[in-house]
Amino acid sequence: MHRNVIRKTDYGTIILHWSWVIALSVSIATGWRIAADALDGPPGGWLDLLIPGAFIWRGHVLAGLTLFACAIAYSVYIARAALFRRIRPDRARLAGLFRRGQTRWGALNVVLYWLFFLLLAVQLVTGFLLYAGYGGRVVQIHRLGMWLILSYAALHVVAHWRLGGTSQLLRIFRPSRLTPTPKVAAPSPVMRPRHGAEATRMHRPQPAPRHDARPHIAARVTHRRDNATLKVNPLTVAVAAGLVAAAMIASVDRAAQDVLVIRKIAKTGAPVLDGDMSDAAWRKAQRVIVPTQQGANFGGTGTSVVEIRAVHDGETAYLAFTWEDPTRSLKHLPLIKQADGWRLLNDRYDIEDENSYYEDKFSVMLSTNAGFVGDRVLHLGQAPLAGKPQAFSGRGLHYTADGSYVDVWHWKASRGGLLGYCDNNYFGPPAEAKKDEIEGRSRYKAGYGTDPGKAFYANNFDQRPPGGYETPIQPKRLPKDWEKTRNAMGPIDLDANQSEVDGARWWLTDDESVPYAREQDQRFPVGAVIPGVLISGTYSGERAYVRCAARWAAGRWTLEVARRLDTGSKYDVPIAGNTFMWVAAFDHSQTRHTRHMRPVQLDIE
Repeated sequence: MHRNVIRKTDYGTIILHWSWVIALSVSIATGWRIAADALDGPPGGWLDLLIPGAFIWRGHVLAGLTLFACAIAYSVYIARAALFRRIRPDRARLAGLFRRGQTRWGALNVVLYWLFFLLLAVQLVTGFLLYAGYGGRVVQIHRLGMWLILSYAALHVVAHWRLGGTSQLLRIFRPSRLTPTPKVAAPSPVMRPRHGAEATRMHRPQPAPRHDARPHIAARVTHRRDNATLKVNPLTVAVAAGLVAAAMIASVDRAAQDVLVIRKIAKTGAPVLDGDMSDAAWRKAQRVIVPTQQGANFGGTGTSVVEIRAVHDGETAYLAFTWEDPTRSLKHLPLIKQADGWRLLNDRYDIEDENSYYEDKFSVMLSTNAGFVGDRVLHLGQAPLAGKPQAFSGRGLHYTADGSYVDVWHWKASRGGLLGYCDNNYFGPPAEAKKDEIEGRSRYKAGYGTDPGKAFYANNFDQRPPGGYETPIQPKRLPKDWEKTRNAMGPIDLDANQSEVDGARWWLTDDESVPYAREQDQRFPVGAVIPGVLISGTYSGERAYVRCAARWAAGRWTLEVARRLDTGSKYDVPIAGNTFMWVAAFDHSQTRHTRHMRPVQLDIE
């Protein structure tokens, strides 16, 4: 007597199932790393050793694309292999929720499947919106979806264990055998299972009967090899459909990349750097809109839309950036006199993560690589560089691992930004750690450096290690005339979310200050506030290559920037047709800026 073994699942389902699981695991691991970097994100802790710290953006995006391909492939597979009845939420199956034992757990498992499909759809949609630059509530929904999917995974395992113990769980790894049945000469009608019974099978296709009225399905459903079920034709079609869908998404993304055409103008038509967009050159320039998100503050949304325009005169490029910022923030680490001495106003500056008493900033990053630039320059985690000091914040370090340089322009409102300069910086290979950095007395910046030259700003206090600002601090310089300095700062409101008035100056120059002396200190009453920034000398060298002017009005900053198309410096990226740009806005935050994934490609006219 021949014996026929009916399998409870098939290899095609297992291949798709585990492709799904692997992609979802990568997505959760990289997403956890990204979320843990947020102020209100989940803790890293011991998971810091397990989740990746490099290539997280590429991994997260590619994992999401793979999940999308798997979703398409699975939908096609269950349709072509006539397997929809496995997960069909019909009336009989749902009625099993009100029964006991395996029937209830089987029905619950089907409900969980559909909840997972819904969650996955939400994650894919919100993930695409985040990739496109939209944040705010989208970030919150995407993060909540991650927690719900983790909860689903736990319930999924529990449900299958309650269905059949360990043997039921093993079916997600391999096809399992049913009780052998004798091969009969004539086919018998397929009996409809008791409601809920079919829900007890995790991956259990019913073999198509030979007398099926749909011969085209019966002919393609099964292929026997070593007595194992492999639905070759449906699986091939499903995988092909998933790959084609993923390729189409990638092609659409590439075609939708923003291109900023830098129009050529006559030298006589160059815009005046004054923070005013009324120049004729700007009216004729092309405009590119870049939504950015996941920054600190910005009225609680963490988002800011950036508008970019650019022109050139054959030698110099002129760029204009306008971005949303609800407050003009100039209070950069001010000092306040208390009964026991001067105190530094800050909340997390000691660990390089200040988000209250800091100036507004804006950053432009240029690279010749259009890939996920965050993977090249940002390495998250407690200690991403073996044998090197970690960042005080524990959030990671900026550096490149291939020896290349990424150009960074850094506009800082109170540290020269309103005086005509935009700091010229770079991300490059990690530097050797100095003694005080190794010993934790000063910050190790890894590959974040400044171009050769000198800036004219400095802090009005000595740098201290983490925890060092809990005691009084001595200013380096004091105003000659406190009343005059107080008037220059405008109405003083120590609420970090209050905007400074137009023309306010929260810095001290050499001419209006003197070195600290106890006699001078005694002239200041308790409650006096003085600037935390000193302006002395001039910018020089390559660090002064980027000139600028900025103005804030009606909840928007406008920044005009000028730089030679090609400076010839190894630290600067030429502004050319193969250059890609990223922008970031800071709302009175030291490091928690907005971001966007897709770069803006520059095209020189």
